[in-house]
This record gives sequence, structure tokens and C-alpha cells, in this order.
Amino acid sequence: MKKIRVGIIGAGGIAAKMHLPELAAERDRCEVVLLSGRRESRLQVLSEKFGVPGYTTDYGAVIGDPDIDAVCIATPHPKHVEWGLEALRGGKHVFMQKPLCGDMAEADAFVEAAASTDRTVLCLPHFDSLVWSIRRLINNDGLGKVSSARARTSHGGPEVYYREVLSIFGEEASDELWFFDSKQAGVGALFDMGVYAVAQVVALLGSASQVTAFTSTCEKPTDLEDTASLILRMANGALATVETGWCDPARTWSLSVNGTRAKVEAPQKKGEDARVLTPTALNRDNAPIDSKPLELTDDPGSAHQHFLDCISKGITPPLSHAWAARHVTEILLAALESANSKRAVNIRTTSDRP
Repeated sequence: MKKIRVGIIGAGGIAAKMHLPELAAERDRCEVVLLSGRRESRLQVLSEKFGVPGYTTDYGAVIGDPDIDAVCIATPHPKHVEWGLEALRGGKHVFMQKPLCGDMAEADAFVEAAASTDRTVLCLPHFDSLVWSIRRLINNDGLGKVSSARARTSHGGPEVYYREVLSIFGEEASDELWFFDSKQAGVGALFDMGVYAVAQVVALLGSASQVTAFTSTCEKPTDLEDTASLILRMANGALATVETGWCDPARTWSLSVNGTRAKVEAPQKKGEDARVLTPTALNRDNAPIDSKPLELTDDPGSAHQHFLDCISKGITPPLSHAWAARHVTEILLAALESANSKRAVNIRTTSDRP
């Protein structure tokens, strides 16, 4: 079987920490043939470490290479859609880094392009076996009618991530951190980390119809938000609470879903099981609770493994697609509007594919 030839646009931390390692694990069916980035020193480091035969400082060279089948967009997020559209125009399969963007006109343009191509387009976040299995449990009526959910994704801030990136490339510490510059980044912690929690809720409960939110800048040297809390009214009537931020050095990745017959709680630590909690009697407030491990029934593998699977099948990713990414983008933008206006904001898009 012919290997899928991959090009990467962006040679920073996310390419080093995620894209290249995951693609290297799939060498039996793909090969990274061209890496592009702004800094030649970083290109040299990554090319040598991962055995990439070619690199360039010209992003357009990746799009223009007729032998490249798929492109991973790993630039800073303000450039995601610009180069994603170029890749689609060039007839490439596209793997889009999160968040999609911070502008609804760009999100709409990307959906229009994705809808008009026969190429596979995957938009992060990717969902692991936990989310897929909870989704199956919900769809099989294993929780009863879902009434609410809570998701939190947060960490200590981009400066912590950035220090790891500097160590990867053997670079000295710098005061330059574009994440904190509102003119460069445009959006803050809500888009950087909240995108995961919002996307999980949408993947499990479907589209949101309204959002009420509060944001704050508690500690970071920026005029962007470093902390946010959202309440989502879902189209199916359920409510969801989303929390995120850059001020959680202990890191949190929590998820729970409540139904009329049972609830599911994701593990707080690696190696622990998600639990399905079911009362032994529904007519007693103090009925003992039966706690069982959630059966993990679906495993899509890594994000790039899933991407390659979808390419080989000629399909759109079932959950991580452009329509869901646009819907999550609108939720995040509406949350910022809600926080600024101190009112609930309605959502016009849905996460549904045509």
C-alpha cells in the first residue's frame, strides 16, 4: 500500500511534542517528507530528530508540492485558517490544530471549503476512548435522560509550555511570549484551554443554543482572560458547566455527565477507571450507589492515527470535523461577548454535519 506523504506547516512546540511523534508511530503507512517553519535552527533540530528529508522556511512550498497528500497545520492559531484554506485549495487532506480560529467569518469560510472538497479534514480536539465510550453509553440510554455535564481543562499557563519548548530546541529563555500579546493572539485561555472542555461537552451532548459566561484576568501579564467559567444551554435541554484557565499549575482535566438514572465520572488521575454510578433504588434518597468501571468500547487511537484511518476510508471524521470546530468557535466567541455584555448570548450554528 502506498504511504501517505505528509507535509507540516509550522515547526514549533506542537509539531515537536505532538505531530511528529504521532506521525513517526505510523511510519508503516505515512511519511513526513517536508517540514516548514520560520526558524531554520528549529527546522534542523526536528528534521534530524525525526528523520524528515526536507525542510523549508516557505510555507507555500508544502502546499505547492504535488507529491504531498496531506498537510498538518501547526502554526500559531491566528494563521490556522489561512493555511488550512490554502491546503484545501491545493487538494490536500488537512489536519487542523486547535483552536480553529478566533473569528466567525474565518470559521464560516473554512466550513464552506471543507464542504466543497472530497479531502479528509480533521479539526482538533481529538477524542479518546473515554469520550467515545461515554458517548456510546449516552446514546444507548445508559444514563437515562442527560440533565447536565461538567468539564474542566486548565493548566499553569503558556509560559510553562513555552519553557518545555525552549528545552526541546536548546534555546535560551526569552521574555517574548505571543500568547499574552492580545494584538498577536487575539484570544486567551478560553480558546487555548477551554476549547477542549467545550468540545468534549459538544461531542457528548450535541449542539449548544445559548451561553452565559464570566471571564477574569487573575494573574497573568496580559489583558486577555486567564480564567473563564461558562454555563451552556444545550439544544436538547441539558445544561453544561465549563471551566478553564491558565492559573492552575496542578492541572485539571475533569469530566462528568449526569443522567436521570445514572452518572459517569471521568478519572482524576492517569491509570484510574472512569466510573458509572447508579443508585440501587430510584425511590430512595439514601439508596446505596453501585459504582462500576466504565467499559471502554471504542478506541480511535491517536489523533493522527484517526486522521489516517479516515483518509484510507475516504470519510470525514465523525466528531472532529469542521462543522463541530466552527460551532465550538462560536461558543467561545459568544462566551467572550457574554462576559463583556453581562448577558446570555444565543448560538446560531450547530455541530451537525450536512
